[in-house]
Amino acid sequence: MERIRNGGPKANGFAMKKTLKGIDQLAWHKISYKALYALLFGTPALVQYGLGLPFWCYPLVFAVLFLPLFGTFMMLFNRMCVAENATKSVNVKRFIEFSDPCLASKYANRKIPMIVLYEAYADGKLDFRCDVLEALENRHQFATFELTFYHVKFLLCNFLPEVIFHSKNQDAEQVCDHYDRGNDFYRGFLGPVMIYTSGVCRDESDTLEEMQTNKLKTVGEKCQLKEGERHLDIGCGWGTLVNYAAENHGTYSVGVSLAKRQIEWGEAVASEKNLGSHSKFWCMDYRDIPSTKFDKITCLEMAEHVGVRKFQSFLAQVRDMLEDDGIFFLQIAGLRRTWQWEDFIWGLFMAKYIFPGADASCPLGWVVTELERAGFEIHSAETIGVHYSLTINHWYDNWMKPENQAAMTEKYGRIVRIWNIFLAWSTIIARQGNSTCTQLVCHKNLNVYDRLKLFKVKSK
Repeated sequence: MERIRNGGPKANGFAMKKTLKGIDQLAWHKISYKALYALLFGTPALVQYGLGLPFWCYPLVFAVLFLPLFGTFMMLFNRMCVAENATKSVNVKRFIEFSDPCLASKYANRKIPMIVLYEAYADGKLDFRCDVLEALENRHQFATFELTFYHVKFLLCNFLPEVIFHSKNQDAEQVCDHYDRGNDFYRGFLGPVMIYTSGVCRDESDTLEEMQTNKLKTVGEKCQLKEGERHLDIGCGWGTLVNYAAENHGTYSVGVSLAKRQIEWGEAVASEKNLGSHSKFWCMDYRDIPSTKFDKITCLEMAEHVGVRKFQSFLAQVRDMLEDDGIFFLQIAGLRRTWQWEDFIWGLFMAKYIFPGADASCPLGWVVTELERAGFEIHSAETIGVHYSLTINHWYDNWMKPENQAAMTEKYGRIVRIWNIFLAWSTIIARQGNSTCTQLVCHKNLNVYDRLKLFKVKSK
């Protein structure tokens, strides 16, 4: 199976029976949490004492100093980690061709910070001397994962306010700006199936369409979809799962999305297939879904956008809408707990350009805890991160076709080069585990729930 490898001669796919090359910056293991806590809690006490303030002022002093202290600590720790892997390099020009003289001079013999790299690439100030994916497979030779003041500014002015509020207006603005960009834009890499979530690979020769069909079959099997059941898909995208369930399982499926163009696409496909009342679409915020009972509820890679603060209320809403004997299928992507600096830098890139507001992209342990708090029991959990890497690699191949690049660049401009970086980098990220994706089959944790229906007796 000749697909992606790290630093090898080919740009696409996995290299089986080969050792993957790379650098593990084990930031989670190296960081001193004792030093961080001492700084965060001790400094306000010293400031309070030095200024002669009464003891009740401590919470206020702590609140004022928390973000500056935390940001300073992380910046210094990041610089220490970056320095360990060296910033000098003679390989920059081997992979990068500069068209901006200032950048060429500054990074002639120094690795370029990843944020500078992708912003300059998007602006046309530099280009890669080879395929983008091939270049990024060798990124450790010419790039660093430096935390910059821009990252801190983005965290304070954009990311944190989004985490705190997640209002309906905010979510609608982000979703519509992103997903109503144009169906032709997304078809340029998703292909005719129009599914923007991980597929499932069953054979090394699987095409993108076959992988996505495998995923649809998997969801149907894990949910045990049956004819006549009421099925809700929250965050339905272009409605492919809704229409598949209605057509192949005879369910009465409803898809919910905030993006008007996605809903129009799903309705058009349903009309072509003459699905009638078996397929419906609602263009609304998930919080406005009518309080109706469903036998099966699916949510594929939408829950991340609910946000950390709203996640528990979202799960409670799902629980209220689910029949007592129903099944909740959750496919969710998230960063790993054993974080490295590339995870952090990639995550901020994604938050700015690709999936704004998806701050609930958390480690699996957090998701499971939240599900259990909401009254769910986890029947099964399957990690499909490698499948996601293969899926994104197919997206990348579609997107980078010369005729597609020319058409998309003419219509959409700068964002096309951002997508070049996104698809290439994310192919690697999903493969090496910085971020992964998990399929969770859940049900209400009730004594009377028939758990036996979820198990199949395996033949000897």
